[in-house]
Amino acid sequence: MDFARRNLFSKAGLVGATALASYSQPSWAQSASKTPFEIPTTTIPIVGSTQVFPVRRIYCIGRNYEAHAREMGSDPTREPPFFFQKPTDAIQFVAPGQLVNHPYPTLTKNYHHEIELVAALSKGGRDIPVEKALEYVYGYAIGLDMTRRDLQRAMGNEKKPWEIGKSFDHSAPIGPIHTVEKFGHITQGAIWLKVNGVIKQEANLSQMIWSVAEQISKLSAAFEMMPGDIIYSGTPENVGPVVVGDTMEGHIDGLPNISLRVI
Repeated sequence: MDFARRNLFSKAGLVGATALASYSQPSWAQSASKTPFEIPTTTIPIVGSTQVFPVRRIYCIGRNYEAHAREMGSDPTREPPFFFQKPTDAIQFVAPGQLVNHPYPTLTKNYHHEIELVAALSKGGRDIPVEKALEYVYGYAIGLDMTRRDLQRAMGNEKKPWEIGKSFDHSAPIGPIHTVEKFGHITQGAIWLKVNGVIKQEANLSQMIWSVAEQISKLSAAFEMMPGDIIYSGTPENVGPVVVGDTMEGHIDGLPNISLRVI
């Protein structure tokens, strides 16, 4: 092989190695890379601030009030906590003092309300001790875990994942974030939901089976918790259906009520 050909192959190998090296780099290392389109960040307004809270993941705990656990057919004295997730585009911001339109979703004929306290995290970590878990909470909000109950039950009966019953557009209405710095921690107080002016769900936050601190600790054993994570902390008993034209009003002591109209 003459010198010219050896030089050509040498250059080709160098180019190939360089190309492979560039492809092997993780996406965050390619600082000059651009995406073909932009995806907006999901955020929630923060009370008393011009800043907004960026949502990373939405965690939800199931059956976290004893009476609700029993109405869903489980035994709360023996059941360990379990969690599921919703996508960030499930968030629907509901400004206090406004009646916000909430779209009735497709595919369901049994659409249920679930009122919940939401905890928003500003720090992350793994294996967080319960006694330190509340240090990770940035603030609290009032939220709804809306559920296509018929789809959830059908998938559950078939031993299949039931994301279709929980993880859909606008299924996580939420009010603004109230920071711990200004408003403190919310560990007790009334939580209720009215439909068309009639109370349907009612309890005290102190009746949670697993506290917010315990939920953070349990989650951090399975996932690395990160800033921007929010946790829907469970709903009281008497979840039930809403239909087009119904209005829902949610309340948690210390937070402004939120109101939605199903359209």
